[in-house]
Formats: sequence, structure tokens, C-alpha cells
Amino acid sequence: MKYHKTTLNNGLRIITIPMQNTQTVTVVVMVGIGSRYESEKEAGLSHFLEHMFFKGTEKRPSFHDISGELDAIGGEFNAFTAKDKTGYYAKVDAKHASVALDVISDIFLHSKLDPAEIEKEKGTIIQEINMYEDTPRAQVGDVFENLLFQKSSLGREVIGSKNTVQSFKRDDFIRYKEKLYIPGSTVICIAGNFFEKNISGSIKKIFSVMKKSQKPGFKKVTEKQTRPQARIKNKKTDQTHFILGNRAYHQDHKDRFALGLMSVILGGNTSSRLFVEIREKRGLAYSVNTDVEAYQDCGYLATQSGVEHGKLEETLKIVLNEYKKIAFQKVSGNELKKAKDYIKGKSVMNFESSDEVAIFHIDQEVRKGQIMTLPEIFRKIDKVTQADILRVAKDIFRNNKLNLAVIGPHKNLKNFDKILRFSNPKS
Repeated sequence: MKYHKTTLNNGLRIITIPMQNTQTVTVVVMVGIGSRYESEKEAGLSHFLEHMFFKGTEKRPSFHDISGELDAIGGEFNAFTAKDKTGYYAKVDAKHASVALDVISDIFLHSKLDPAEIEKEKGTIIQEINMYEDTPRAQVGDVFENLLFQKSSLGREVIGSKNTVQSFKRDDFIRYKEKLYIPGSTVICIAGNFFEKNISGSIKKIFSVMKKSQKPGFKKVTEKQTRPQARIKNKKTDQTHFILGNRAYHQDHKDRFALGLMSVILGGNTSSRLFVEIREKRGLAYSVNTDVEAYQDCGYLATQSGVEHGKLEETLKIVLNEYKKIAFQKVSGNELKKAKDYIKGKSVMNFESSDEVAIFHIDQEVRKGQIMTLPEIFRKIDKVTQADILRVAKDIFRNNKLNLAVIGPHKNLKNFDKILRFSNPKS
């Protein structure tokens, strides 16, 4: 699948991806700015601003005008805020591509940021914070990253706190948007069945009004961990939720493909080692999964699950045993091949929809400034050997990189000290 990239004079990038075998078009605007760019006083401002973009423009004065226009053509639309990016998108019938572009560009460039709407939305976001408090399966990820990235904006929750949310005024939004929502940090991507010449011309005309300015930086994470760490959020829950994982690699690390394959082997699907050991053999959990998270300057591999309170220690020992095993003994050739084929199969199936294609391309462009195609990625994956997996596992699974986050009715960290200490693999 071919894509075309254009960079405007102001630094804004445009990615167009024609897809003839679909009847949809997806428009995405993404800015490489998220919560890690916020000061402590600004915590939650990126997320709040994302909400406010849907509250009205001069052309479409209210949320109902925005949502009604897209609902009327059966469109799907939403937005998301992460620690290093924020995105806005709409997916529509291909014949309504111009409508999707007009609406998404309008909210991105011309939001009114009405003070009355800001005050009203504070209540919505506080209820969203309450919702996360009542959802330990989601919140345990924040506990884990706060443990890893202490005293760093990367360790704060994207949504902010009730105190910061309550404190925001219109001037805060305007100042933040002008400082960070700049063309050099912004990428527009359109994927689907569209006439490229027309749509590219429209995008250039719309977004050339953004003024060129210097992209701000962020404070990089300093990792000084010397021993295993654990953090408990004591809470009355029906299950104990945990994440157990190790510091790993940043997003451009040469071994990121080996790391990704190792995560699949450990807990990436229903035939993975941890899924079989924890769910199928012992019935300790309904779900268990291992994933990799990578930022520009750091990353980690971690396993998450929810278990009976009294089964936590047993489950942690199983996870650690599988970590140890993969760091001491090569995976089989068949196991590695299955992991490679799994990633390839999932990737190919995702490429059948315009929204997945758009996100695949724009996410790479925003985070790295370059795009690897699927064939290029597959070639990298195919080069990973059993020896590579073993070498990466030996590097990752060490005591001084191990971290545990727990939400549940537990109080004593000392109970986990012996569990979290395992013999390091020889280099």
C-alpha cells in the first residue's frame, strides 16, 4: 500500500493513502503533544483541551452542531489523548470525505473554548476521574507507570487530578494551544477511497494558515533503579489487579522487534506461555496479557492480570518463572515462527479498514518522523532469531529492572520482597 507525504512550508505534514478496495475514508489529525509536556499545574490540560475541541466553533457553535453533522451521514468520530500524542478523527462513507475533513479541521483550528463550556466540562471530566477510580483494571496501569517514572511528567495520569481540572481557565487553554499545537508537531492523514488531487489541495489550503514556530522539548526520563520495586494501592475490590514488568527499550531501539516477539510468546495471545499456565492449566485468571510500551526515551515490557486476592503470590511466581525461563533457555523455532506469523496476520487484517491504515501511518510519522511499511516491518521481524530473543531476555529480565503495581486489599509490601528477587541470567 503506497502513501504520499507532503510537508508544507510551515512544517505541517500531510499523509495521503489511497485505498481503492474500501468504501470508507478516515481523516485523522494528530499532534505530537500529550500529558508529558505539561507542568504540574497543567496536569490534565492536554486531555481537557481534547474535550473542548468538540464543544463548538464559529461555524458549528455547539457540540450538537458538530456531532449532528457527522451523525447525519453515519460517521464515526472521536478523539484520544496519550502521554506523547493527541488525535482527532472521523471515519465516513467515502462520498462524504470532504465533510469529515471540514469538521475535523474546523474543531482543530477554530474551537471557541467558551468559558461557560469549560466550567460545565469540568464536571464531566471529574466524573471521568471517578470512573477510573472505580475501574482498577484500567487504573493499575497508571500505578505502574507512576512507579517507573517517579518525579517525571511521564509518571502522571493523563487525565490530571480533580484539583488541576478545577483550576483551569480559558487563558490556560489558549496559552497551551498556542505554545504546543504548532504545525511542526502536527500531522494530517487521510486514508481510504478518495480523489487524491482534490483532497490534498483542500488540506494544504486549510492548514497553511497555521504559523510556523519551534517545537518544544520535554524532560527525558532518568532511570536509576537498583533493585526491584513495588507499589500497592490499597482498595476494596472483588479482584486483585496487578502489572508485573521490567524496564526495556525506547521506541527506536534496535532490539524492539525481538522484544515485541518475546512479548507475544510470553503473553500476547491465547496460546502464549502465560495464558496457558495461568488461565488454562490453573484457572487463576480470566485474562492475562503481556505487552510492550515504548516512548521516545524509555519503555517497558509488562504482564497484567486480575486474580483472587489469595492467589496473587502464586500468580506472580508463575509470571516470574516464565520471565526466568525465557532468559535462560532459547525459545523453540516453532514458537518463534508462530509469534512472527501472529504479528503478520494481525497486521494484514488491520489493513482492511481505512481507520487502522490511517492510525498505523500517522502514529509512526508523529512519533518518529518516518514511516516503515508493512513489508519493511515484516523483513525486520523475519531477521529475529532464537538467539536474539535469548539475548534480549537476558538483558531485560534483571532484578534492577523489575517493577510490580497492585490494586486490591493488600497492605504489606514486605510480602512481595522475596517473590520479586530472582537470580539474574548470565550475560
